Amino acid sequence: MSKVLIFGHQNPDTDAIGAAIAFAQLQKAMDVDAEAVALGTPSEETQFALDHFQLTAPRVITAVKPETSDVMLVDHNEFQQSVSDIAEVNILSVVDHHRIANFETANPLYYRAEPVGCTSTIIYKMYREMEAEITKEIAGIMLSAIISDTLLFKSPTCTPEDVNAAEKLAEIAEVDLESYGLAMLKAGTNLSDKSAEGLLDLDAKSFPMADKTVRIAQVNTVDLKEVFDRQSELEAAMKAESEEKGYDLFLLIATDILNSNSELLVTGEPVAKVETAFNTTLTNNRALLPGVVSRKKQVVPQLTAAFNN
Repeated sequence: MSKVLIFGHQNPDTDAIGAAIAFAQLQKAMDVDAEAVALGTPSEETQFALDHFQLTAPRVITAVKPETSDVMLVDHNEFQQSVSDIAEVNILSVVDHHRIANFETANPLYYRAEPVGCTSTIIYKMYREMEAEITKEIAGIMLSAIISDTLLFKSPTCTPEDVNAAEKLAEIAEVDLESYGLAMLKAGTNLSDKSAEGLLDLDAKSFPMADKTVRIAQVNTVDLKEVFDRQSELEAAMKAESEEKGYDLFLLIATDILNSNSELLVTGEPVAKVETAFNTTLTNNRALLPGVVSRKKQVVPQLTAAFNN
C-alpha cells in the first residue's frame, strides 16, 4: 500500500483539520503510513487551536493522484466537497457525522458514520476502542473540534457523547473546558480584516438540491451588525461567485455565537424555496433565524425538504 493521505472537506473548519490529524495519528499507531493533509488553510479559530497545542498545520493539497492512490476521508463524504480528483483514487475509509450523498466507491471500505455533533467525537471513541494512547496535543485538537462543531455545546447537533468526549479530552489536554472553548471561538470571529470573498470562503459548502446547486456559507460572529454593515459588498461577491461557479442559490448564514441566533442573506433563485424552508419572508434579501446555529441540522435538511416538495 502506498502512503495514505487523510483529509477533511474543502474550506476546512476545525473538525476537518483536527479529525484528519487525530485519525492520521491513530492510523500510524496501527502501522499505516498515513499523513494528514488539508484542502485549504486553517481559519483563525483553527490556527488558535493548533498554536495552543503546538501542532503544525497540515500541508495544503489540491489533488491526490500525483502522490498516492489511497485516501481516507474525515468529516465529509460528498464528492463535490472533497479533493478535485477524489473519483480517481481508492477510498479506504470514511469517518463522518454528516448525511450520505453523492458517494460511491468501486471497492469495499471501512465506513463509520454516527449522528453526533462532531467527527472528532467518533475518532475519540475509536482511540478508546483500540486502546490507543491519546497525547495531550491530539486530545487538544480533538477537543477543539468538538467545541467548534457544537458551539461549546449550544448547537442542537450536540449529543451527550460529544459532551462526555470533550470533558475527558479536556482532562488529557490539561485545559479548562469553558474558558479555553470561549477563547477559541472568539478567535474565529475577527471578520474585519477579511475581504467579502474571504469571508464567504471561510466555511462554505455546496449542495445539490433537486436540479439546483445551492451554496451555503456560514460565519460566526459576536456582532451581527458588523457583518451586515457590509451587505452590499457581500451580495456583490455572492453574485459574482455564483456566476463564475454555477451556483443557483447562495446563502450566507451569520451566526451570533453568544445569543445562538443567525441572520440569513440570500442571492439567486429560487428565493421562494428559502422562505418555505424557514417559514419566513425575506426583507432586503435578509431574514432572522432565531435559535438557528447548525447548517447541518437546521439549514440543509429544511432546504432539501423545500426543494423536494
